[in-house]
Amino acid sequence: MIDIAVKGVRKAFEEDREILKGLSFDINEGERVGLLGKNGAGKTTLMRIITGELESDQGEVVIPSGKRAGLISQIPHYPDHFTAEDVLKTAHERVYAVQKKLERLDMTASPDAAREYDRLTAAMQAMGGYDIDYERDKVANGLNIPPAMRSQLFSSLSGGEKTRVNLARLILEKTDILLLDEPTNHLDMKSTEWLEDYLLKFKGTVLTISHDRYFLDRVVDRIIEIVDGRAEFYSGNYSFYTVEKQARYEERLERWQQEQKEAKRLEAAADRLAQWGTGNRRLMHKAEAMYTRAEKAVKTERPDRDGAMRARFSEKKFRGDEVLVIKDLKKSFGERRLFEGVDLLVRGGERIALIGDNGSGKTTFLNLITGREKPDGGVIRTGPAVKTAYLEQHIHFDNMDRSAYDTVLYETGCTPQTARDRLGAFKFSGEDAFRYVSVMSGGELSRLRLCILMRDDINLLILDEPTNHLDINSREWIEQALEDYSEALLFVSHDRYFINRFATRIWLMEDGRITDWPYSFEEFRRRRAIREQTEKNVKEKPRRAAVRTGPASTARRAAAVEREIKAAEEKIKNIEADIELYSTDYEKLDALFSEKAETEEALEALYEQWYSLTE
Repeated sequence: MIDIAVKGVRKAFEEDREILKGLSFDINEGERVGLLGKNGAGKTTLMRIITGELESDQGEVVIPSGKRAGLISQIPHYPDHFTAEDVLKTAHERVYAVQKKLERLDMTASPDAAREYDRLTAAMQAMGGYDIDYERDKVANGLNIPPAMRSQLFSSLSGGEKTRVNLARLILEKTDILLLDEPTNHLDMKSTEWLEDYLLKFKGTVLTISHDRYFLDRVVDRIIEIVDGRAEFYSGNYSFYTVEKQARYEERLERWQQEQKEAKRLEAAADRLAQWGTGNRRLMHKAEAMYTRAEKAVKTERPDRDGAMRARFSEKKFRGDEVLVIKDLKKSFGERRLFEGVDLLVRGGERIALIGDNGSGKTTFLNLITGREKPDGGVIRTGPAVKTAYLEQHIHFDNMDRSAYDTVLYETGCTPQTARDRLGAFKFSGEDAFRYVSVMSGGELSRLRLCILMRDDINLLILDEPTNHLDINSREWIEQALEDYSEALLFVSHDRYFINRFATRIWLMEDGRITDWPYSFEEFRRRRAIREQTEKNVKEKPRRAAVRTGPASTARRAAAVEREIKAAEEKIKNIEADIELYSTDYEKLDALFSEKAETEEALEALYEQWYSLTE
């Protein structure tokens, strides 16, 4: 059954600027589809047309009657006295209506009332009405909506907090079709992973716009990309899309090159005929026919691809072991302690991701390192030859009324030609170089700040959410620039794709501490999951009667379990290598992921067994 049918949709906002040019596609019931396209391609416009918030100029969108679609970027207006909890409770208005009827019927003694009471009780059960408080707590906790936020007036919440509450409301409503416009933008990593797990179990249909490539890899099973106002289709997740898109580009390029070659051959032959046929009408007709064939030989448009940023970070080679030393660092705001007793060391060339929940103090920690804030105690010291560059999360320039060109000149002191070259390398070419900073998007501001940062030789680069406001193409541009940078890198990010690509070490900020994990992101996740599961098993393990065994026997058994653990860990590594090898073979991947899950489950049992033998 088709849940969303988009048929020949056209939309223009100016006479000469048509965004959607006859867009058509179907989304079947239960599908999870990612909607991609460059900024300005029309993704959000299409979402608003699907919900009826915006009218198309031509074409139609059909959603079956009885199906409910919800868009998280649409935040309804609520009464001024509504708290966030009141907003969450609007998801269960039908349940509360049935509860009131049951209460009234409970006061009525008649056969008809008894029958109606039984019918409504069954309806209440079908709606899950007896579990709504539990469901509301579960969803709110999963999306990091704590009790204090739930008791606040909804109107007093920030835009990001309102979006989280509205997403929770949609989930609680059990909407048939979820339309998600950048759903992870205001979520921390835990909340994002909770949402992913929810969507993987969700029985309805999902259409999502997202720049979170990790999210797209986990959640969607199909990609629709809007290119020049029309739809292109990819039957897989984001990783499949990137491989397939490249393959299609290369195929089109080869076809275009062959057609160009054939056109040139025909033109050359036509030129020769024209020379030979001077005064010969028959040969001249043949030459004209051949020119026509040459023109028709090129049937393929030259494939276009977004130009990459040509810039790269300058580096100042570091001599010495200590780039950054942190001793007994602590910081509080009033009675709220962010962290204390932090001891960390950064060496040359390390790439460190600082991760943690929203509000845990990550940006404050970076501000302490860069001297923008003062610690309550402790020492922060950089090496004498260390030169630092910092890309803050919220980009601001002292004078927002300057053009990009004037800003680069003012902040770098470079020559006009160098300013133009730098701006061109960061995709500010032509008129874009003279646009005022005040009218730039968040992504453009980030690119401009990076353009300025790259002017100096640096050996400690600090980034706070560098991909936050960027579309996928811009994220990949920054990643390409960072690939060539080999000095120390410290960054805060919720972008798991970015973390996975660059981090060789993880600093986890939680519960007022920063824990150092000297591993890649995937290895950190694996080890942390094992530790958490082991701790959970130990807490939940019932007390067993003590079994008397000799120390020698226990040691032998523990050694045997250690060997099994080592073999299981090695097997998981081999499976992960095969997953990477067969990344585009989805039947093979299904089997490998199943095998990995079974092996990890067995490994957890072995860890528990080893713990019981050694405690």
